[in-house]
Amino acid sequence: MNRFVKNFVRASFLLLILKGLQPAIFASVDDAQSFALQAAELQAAEPYVKQGFQVREDYWGGDLGSGEKKAVRQQLFKGNEYWFWLGTEVDKAKVSVHVYDSDGKLAEEPDSWEKGHFAAAHVIPKATGSYFIIVSVEQSPEERTHWALVYGFR
Repeated sequence: MNRFVKNFVRASFLLLILKGLQPAIFASVDDAQSFALQAAELQAAEPYVKQGFQVREDYWGGDLGSGEKKAVRQQLFKGNEYWFWLGTEVDKAKVSVHVYDSDGKLAEEPDSWEKGHFAAAHVIPKATGSYFIIVSVEQSPEERTHWALVYGFR
């Protein structure tokens, strides 16, 4: 067998191994984000759904290290009321969520809250426009902490 054929066979074999491992690698990330999403929706949002808030199917997710932040931009409308709920599957993590208007001013209501691996921000926009939702993993025992952010309105 010539050198080209040997290298081709080795490369093909390596690709087959990596292809076989792919579902296992990505399943853990997807599972963690699904759990974080479920936690945000069911545990953090559930009391507000009973108050008439409709939870949107849209959500954001990712992973952050301790002390890292992520900005999400969302169009909010004057006359509506919004809650943003953040959750993670890491029980010992501490997360936060805050909402700022396009001028960089804090736009959330005083009843926004943080409780360990859940946090929520309440917004009643004074004007229609782009708002910035800042999610943060304040502390976590994990190197990277998966999170999910959902929101509801009424």
